Amino acid sequence: MKINFKKLMIVFFVFLFTFLPTSFVLSSSEEPELISKSAILMDSKTKKIIYAKNEKKKMYPASTTKIMTAILTLEHCNLDDLVTVSYNTVMSIPEGYVSAFLQVGEQLTVEQLLQLLMVHSANDASNALAEYVGGSIPSFVTMMNTKAHELGLSDTHFTNTFGLHDENHYTTAQDLAILMQYCIKNENFRRFSGKASCAIPATNLYDVRRYNSTNELIIPNHQNYYSYLTCGKTGHTTQAGDCLVSCAYKNNLELICVVLGGQMIDNVSTRFSETKALYEYGYNNYSIQPLWNENDIMTQIEVSNAQKDTKNLDLLATSTVHALLDNSFSKNNVNFKVDLKDDIEAPIAQGEILGSISYEKDGITYKTNLMASHSVEKSKLLFYLIGIGIVVLILILLLIYFVLFHKKEKNYNEY
Repeated sequence: MKINFKKLMIVFFVFLFTFLPTSFVLSSSEEPELISKSAILMDSKTKKIIYAKNEKKKMYPASTTKIMTAILTLEHCNLDDLVTVSYNTVMSIPEGYVSAFLQVGEQLTVEQLLQLLMVHSANDASNALAEYVGGSIPSFVTMMNTKAHELGLSDTHFTNTFGLHDENHYTTAQDLAILMQYCIKNENFRRFSGKASCAIPATNLYDVRRYNSTNELIIPNHQNYYSYLTCGKTGHTTQAGDCLVSCAYKNNLELICVVLGGQMIDNVSTRFSETKALYEYGYNNYSIQPLWNENDIMTQIEVSNAQKDTKNLDLLATSTVHALLDNSFSKNNVNFKVDLKDDIEAPIAQGEILGSISYEKDGITYKTNLMASHSVEKSKLLFYLIGIGIVVLILILLLIYFVLFHKKEKNYNEY
């Protein structure tokens, strides 16, 4: 039987677009509609907000609190410091909260406790680190609030180290995004918050511990895996709902996403599905683009006192400048601001800085210097005119001299 490949392909594509989920086939460029109560998507470099929903609403952070615990630990300890677990560390964790079952008198390194903190979200590891760093849990909480103030997190307040529900323990999606933007500058923070699993070797009181990350987006082969995610921290309490603070990198663009107050839909937490949706929205609609490239001609000027063949001068950008821009952005519709030096005149050397060019977008100013594309020689016309003037003056003086001399000579002869 002869197979009609044309008809077969038509049937195949009809099936593909009819029965497969649209999100699997196409990448949406529309803003996602979220179930999560609060969210933000932000560029990590410029803090430009790409998407926001109730981003300044006070929310309960749950275990995303541990982001602050981790960064303070990293800034005040060595990874190989040895920590001894206290009675208070073990007994202060309420029933039902995640634990690594640390034992009183057990000894672990700071690095091991950080892995338990960020991968398994162990609350006892959080308190053990807090006591070690701050001397006591209350002192460490004071350090947390001081750090929040230093970072400008004006809508954040902590009462504990790991996210235990408390009416006075709160933050916002925007504050968490700013905190995450600060934390990912620390390579060890990136490493611990980006681990899909961890294995803690046996200690003096406990056998080997092995855990997968609570962040399903970062676990390869998991149904919720998102290949562009680089790090993150989950959180959940009944009052806070499902939370996730994360970071992703694609096409030279690093984005930070925060979702708070999520829930379970069809056995998938919206903190995972909506985080992926937000990242895809960002990467489908925004990209890092050059506003101008090094040596691009940005404007042209005429140098008034220059030689005719060099007076028309191109001004070039001294460096390439990139910006996070909507994919529909066109440089043809933009008026860049050009600022030139006063009284530009020849001579001008090639590469000499004669001004600057700038562009402001979303409160961010992008700027570079403008340099001369070629040397500009000073016009010799004035020199020639002065020379001619001197010659003419000399001739006039000679003429006057000869006239006067001739007159005197005539008068003398008459006598």
